[in-house]
Amino acid sequence: MLKAIVIDDEPLAAEVIKGFSEKVTFIELTGTFTRASEAIHFLHNHPTNLVFLDIRMPDISGIDLARSLPGAPMIIFTTAYSEHAVTGFELNAIDYLLKPFSLTRFLQACNKAYELHKLQSSKAPGSDTLHIFIKSGHEQIKVALDNIQYLESNGNYVSFVLEDQKILSRLTMNEAEALLPAGDFIRVHRSYIVSKKHIKKIDKKSVWVANIPIPLGALYLPEIEKLIT
Repeated sequence: MLKAIVIDDEPLAAEVIKGFSEKVTFIELTGTFTRASEAIHFLHNHPTNLVFLDIRMPDISGIDLARSLPGAPMIIFTTAYSEHAVTGFELNAIDYLLKPFSLTRFLQACNKAYELHKLQSSKAPGSDTLHIFIKSGHEQIKVALDNIQYLESNGNYVSFVLEDQKILSRLTMNEAEALLPAGDFIRVHRSYIVSKKHIKKIDKKSVWVANIPIPLGALYLPEIEKLIT
């Protein structure tokens, strides 16, 4: 079961999501908020898996709010404006629902969140954290985390680049990121995740893994600066 909340300054829009959520068996809607400050206070005190987040709100934009939500919940943006889609996905949003959206489209977004939640939950305490299994075609390939240099996304596929081979898997970047321990890997671009141990140097535009320059995305610079300091 996914515990979810809605943050939207339009009460009618929040009611639509509430009604749709009641039709999804694996979602429990635990709160609806028209003010971001109230939602943040709630998140500090209640574990939440998923946030349906409007982008244009009077007190703070959903984009800025997404960067500061406590507990790192999954985010599905809901908005009437399509121009923020790219930024939304760069923030690792599960999906981007353009208002008015149908129940079918809402279900598609919820299913993405549920699948990602299952991936994250499968990394139970006590499991082998030195390896992961990567599905490639009909095979499940066991890969040592130390051998993964970086990941590169291409549409609905992700390439896991190892020291001696590449493994192509039908995953979104968010799903691939969920397989990796956050302490050992870092997102540097909407299309790239790199292994911290394989970083050789960092300049203004790139992170170098072995002799390969990986581009830096502007949204990820604060995390890179933390890594340096």
